[in-house]
Amino acid sequence: MTQSTHIKTVCGYCGTGCGLLLEVENNEIIRIRGDKEAPVNKGQTCVKGAFAYKYVHAPSRLKTPLIRRAGKLVQASWDEAYEYITNKLSTIKNNFGPDAISLFACARSTNESNYVTQKFMRTAIGSNNIDGCNRT
Repeated sequence: MTQSTHIKTVCGYCGTGCGLLLEVENNEIIRIRGDKEAPVNKGQTCVKGAFAYKYVHAPSRLKTPLIRRAGKLVQASWDEAYEYITNKLSTIKNNFGPDAISLFACARSTNESNYVTQKFMRTAIGSNNIDGCNRT
């Protein structure tokens, strides 16, 4: 008989910070409920928080960075990926200026992640070209 484990966590879909209770069997999430003790949501969840967890274990989910080489996406180390991104952004900024770069933030990220994202664009890149899907 398989025994399930219950894990308290915080939802990662938006910056609200709803408390969730994950029911886990065989290292896989099988059910999500709102945490009634969480002050933010008091046991309530939105549709995404309650039901959109299958992506965590999806076989098509990316688990390593990919870099396009000779027209094909190939696996790369994190160090290679960061160097590739740094080189590309530096080249664009040097050749076309900082306003040639824009960034699209994600409503699924926490407020803290989105703050760091806009800070990076404004300080490291020097551009205010940032938008997000927070209006949905």
